[in-house]
Amino acid sequence: MNNRIDLKRLQAPFAPEDIEWKPIAISKQAGKALVAPYVTNRAIMDRLDEVCGPENWRNEFRPGPGGGVLCGISIRIGDEWITKWDGAENTDIEPVKGGLSSAMRRAAVQWGIGRYLYRLPNQWVRIDERGRLLETPRLPETPETAPENRPTPARRTRPVPPRAATSRAG
Repeated sequence: MNNRIDLKRLQAPFAPEDIEWKPIAISKQAGKALVAPYVTNRAIMDRLDEVCGPENWRNEFRPGPGGGVLCGISIRIGDEWITKWDGAENTDIEPVKGGLSSAMRRAAVQWGIGRYLYRLPNQWVRIDERGRLLETPRLPETPETAPENRPTPARRTRPVPPRAATSRAG
């Protein structure tokens, strides 16, 4: 089998629609949250399908230390499966689903998927009394996030449902 995969394409920036924001610190007194960007798992799966082909990647989960979860993302390169692992703790909201999602996002970063997001500055945004975001943070303009370097929603294989300006824990 000879499947030529350009793994460098995994590192391409994502369209803003594929980025969500999670609070990492809250100041109730100021009515603001410090938020960090992350790429959705659906966008990760779409990227792997687009770059590798659905038949050339897979993921698996194992119990992790301290009740957490490990995720391995494997990509078939030639006749060999190469796996990169990372893990996460279960989350406060939807603990099992949140832990699986977080572990998969972290394993994806091992392949370079969404890694550039870790270099972006966190932002303070207004929140309501329940801690929900009242505004959508903006992706800062960097060479990696410039419009000419990220895919457009028109190049997607399936439509993107509209999202509210709130964040989910994950």
